[in-house]
Amino acid sequence: MIQTDILIIGSGIGGLTTAIKIAEARPDLKVTVLTKTIEGESNTRYAQGGVAAVWDANVDSFAKHKEDTLDAGDDLCDEKIVDIVVQEGPDRVREIIEWGARFDKKKNDSNYDLGREGGHSENRILHYKDLTGWEMQRALSSKADQLPNIIIHEHYFAIDLITQHHLGYAVTRMMRDVECYGAYALNKQTHEIETFLARSTVVATGGVGQVYRATTNPVIATGDGIAMAYRAKAWTENMEFVQFHPTALYNPGGDNPVFLVSEAVRGFGAILKSREGEEFMEKYDPRKSLAPRDIVARAIDNEMKIRGEECMFLDCRHLEEEAFIGHFPTIYEKCKSIGIDPMKDLIPVTPACHYMCGGIKTDAEGRTSINRMYAVGECSSTGLHGANRLASNSLLEAMVFAQRIAGDVLQKVDQWQIQTGIPNWNASGTTDPKEMVLITQSIKELKETMSSYVGIVRSNVRLKRALDRLELLFHETEDLYNTTTLSPQLCELRNLITIAYLITRSANMRKESRGLHYTTDYADKLPFVHSIVL
Repeated sequence: MIQTDILIIGSGIGGLTTAIKIAEARPDLKVTVLTKTIEGESNTRYAQGGVAAVWDANVDSFAKHKEDTLDAGDDLCDEKIVDIVVQEGPDRVREIIEWGARFDKKKNDSNYDLGREGGHSENRILHYKDLTGWEMQRALSSKADQLPNIIIHEHYFAIDLITQHHLGYAVTRMMRDVECYGAYALNKQTHEIETFLARSTVVATGGVGQVYRATTNPVIATGDGIAMAYRAKAWTENMEFVQFHPTALYNPGGDNPVFLVSEAVRGFGAILKSREGEEFMEKYDPRKSLAPRDIVARAIDNEMKIRGEECMFLDCRHLEEEAFIGHFPTIYEKCKSIGIDPMKDLIPVTPACHYMCGGIKTDAEGRTSINRMYAVGECSSTGLHGANRLASNSLLEAMVFAQRIAGDVLQKVDQWQIQTGIPNWNASGTTDPKEMVLITQSIKELKETMSSYVGIVRSNVRLKRALDRLELLFHETEDLYNTTTLSPQLCELRNLITIAYLITRSANMRKESRGLHYTTDYADKLPFVHSIVL
């Protein structure tokens, strides 16, 4: 058994910022970070657009950023949380700049080159070319590596959170005294399942994109933290609100993940058009191509169905070439690699699963319904995003809540002791899987089910069909789980099925269309607004 003061599962912006904050404040505490691949491989790394913060007080304000966030969230945001993130956000951005993060500045000027994205009323997006997440992740990893009391274990796959359940007690979702004592994790190099015990555990495992066939998320985004928390009887919230990014690069050759054409490209002046060069967004929203993502994604999806097309197009041909390449070098090179010149050709785009707006329910300090357990980043549901995330608010949220979690942990950590008597993982009675095809085919079926029935547009019939298919996959997978030796693929499949169930069950319970949840059976919003908690 490995004992540590703080266990953090995930090494993206939420996990590493929390680790740094705690480790700097208390050099005597041992902070252990688990990551299932290598340090720095996370959803954070793939964030292109930037981080939103009120930076130029002459034209922008907290009130404007708040209003934009509430509008995008479609009346489901927690105003208290929005105030916290918007007001504390700029300080967190200044902090990561002090840690070495670089953001683009204007030519011949020391001021930052602030971009604008869909749903924002002002230019407030700090960015580093079209690699903002990569740059922020680089700075965080460098900072974490300087702190000797942060220990990062690569290639560890967290399997389950440890609670009183593992001491032989019955644990339910209604209990108020459930406690988290750490986690079991599979060492992918030795194939041994190790026990990590901690005074406090922070879940920072990122998103769920791989539950769908087309996603901008890396292959590691399988919803592990949310699934583990749900099994441990933590509350989850608003899982029906899955954000589809409107403009993933359409590539018939197929990529996993699909390549994202950042919303910042539209903020830079690109226009959505049909194959014939016809603009269509004015039919759906007066903000046209800069409307919030839920509106733009549904518009593109509708135009594709009306026209019988597999994609719509982004027109950048009128933009200044040098400036475009300077701002979006990665996007430019990717387009060129598949035979598209953005300065001469329309860029084919299609919606793809991008961001989970719900997740593990937390309070204003990042505390979950399980004592001694916190959640931060995309796996959490803080109340900021509501029914739809405003572009570039996610990196901001992760930094703000990392700060708040660290503050709460530092106040309480000396009161907590490492739990004794936790048993080692019991793998008796299991054998190596005889056919890996059982796992890989089930993952394919799952992705097809979710993409066909629980996508951008839903209906009661589609959701029931999805729930029926998911029940079969669940029972088949549980049989495998109980009789075969664990592998990362089997654990990911099990987690993805849990995530798919939570998304579909929550969608089935919401008898209205709101934000990212659009159903043909309930086209209007209900006057009573509430979150769906499972």
